[in-house]
Amino acid sequence: MTDLNLAYPICGFLVGGLVGFTGVGGGSIMTPLLILLFGVHPLSAVGTDLLYAAITKVTGSRVHARKGNVEWRIVGLLALGSVQGTLATILLLAHMPARSPALTHIVTLAIGVALVLAAAGLLFGQAVSRFGGRFTKDRPAQSSTAGPWLTVLLGLVLGVLVSLTSVGAGAIGIVVLRFLYPQLPTIRLVGSDIAHAVPLTLLAGSGHWLMGDVNWTLLGMLLAGSIPGIWLASLWAHRVPEAMLRRGLGVVLLTVAGPIIAS
Repeated sequence: MTDLNLAYPICGFLVGGLVGFTGVGGGSIMTPLLILLFGVHPLSAVGTDLLYAAITKVTGSRVHARKGNVEWRIVGLLALGSVQGTLATILLLAHMPARSPALTHIVTLAIGVALVLAAAGLLFGQAVSRFGGRFTKDRPAQSSTAGPWLTVLLGLVLGVLVSLTSVGAGAIGIVVLRFLYPQLPTIRLVGSDIAHAVPLTLLAGSGHWLMGDVNWTLLGMLLAGSIPGIWLASLWAHRVPEAMLRRGLGVVLLTVAGPIIAS
């Protein structure tokens, strides 16, 4: 049991390092690790990881906000959709039989699909960004009218997906934002995505907490490792090839998606 307890902060440290280096990977890696490596029930893994993500991303959000890297209009549009999506998903889960085989299967399958989408975002995100730039280059008016509604729709999708799986706020959200707002620097899109992820994961995590899907002891052990992991990664991030890490992480997500879907 001691070895298992030590494994949790070690896992938190490694995942925290990935988040510090790449800005994504928290839910995408932590949730499947908890399910496949530690045998945590999928709903408990999702609920615990949501609050883990909310706490770990608070610091990153504050740093980006102080540096002026947050487009608060985009954050507001995302939240307009994600709050509705999150509340609807939590209410639906609350009215289903707690941890029934059918619900467990639905959540597990959704996690697998979300991992595939997140992997695609990591592997092909730059290509999507370039395509978005060419697509909107000669039609700025379309971007100004369609962008807000599509941003709200993105928030709605993220609210449902993250509440159900805890995966996708970073890897999937940032890819679509790059397509919708190719004129904005990537750092501002990343900052906006992180700022939106804090209330999204906090609201979804609170819903899972009320349903009894949060393991507080596990959450504390994960945070004990992830906080120093993020801090150290932030110090060394400039020396690590981020593009290589993102591609590697994308391959890892595709690899673990198969066992998750099959479980």
